[in-house]
Amino acid sequence: MSRLATSFVLGYHGCEQAIAEQAIQGQIDILQSDRDYDWLGPGAYFWESDPLRALEWAVQKGSAAPAVIGAVIDLGNCLDLVSRQSVELLRQAYQLYERQQMQVELRLAQNLQAPGRPDPDNILRFLDCAVIRFLHGMIAEQDRAPFDTVRGLFTEGDAVYPGSGFKNQSHTQVAVRNPACILGIFKPIPYPQI
Repeated sequence: MSRLATSFVLGYHGCEQAIAEQAIQGQIDILQSDRDYDWLGPGAYFWESDPLRALEWAVQKGSAAPAVIGAVIDLGNCLDLVSRQSVELLRQAYQLYERQQMQVELRLAQNLQAPGRPDPDNILRFLDCAVIRFLHGMIAEQDRAPFDTVRGLFTEGDAVYPGSGFKNQSHTQVAVRNPACILGIFKPIPYPQI
């Protein structure tokens, strides 16, 4: 798939201070998430162009010493879910995933609300993750080049003002599947504050 946009983005990852320091010094790699409800499937997750949202995430997940690291990311072969071409590929993968599940009489995964957090966002993205994993499997079976990254735009949170179509936690996320696409890690300056 060809890229019709710039190839490099700045991404921000919320984590513990000790992890941030080790990652900046090159002592550890950024954690590759592989949970069944990850929004973009397996990968190292970054908030694109938004260090403050990364810090909010670190605080929200209960980090004792929340921190943010920045990364220069080459999107490479990107499943870019803000482009029609990638969205169509994902739709086709869903149709095949659905057909396969029906053939073996298995239920489709479902996106769900988090327990104790009633909201319309269905932040536990079991279905989306299953379809993206299925798509990665299809690509591998066809001996095509795997996706290095997956990028998606998400509207999330409360309306910015009454009647607004904008949400206060909307964001673009990037899941980096190929660690070689992380070209550099840095401490954001000025450092974000909550």
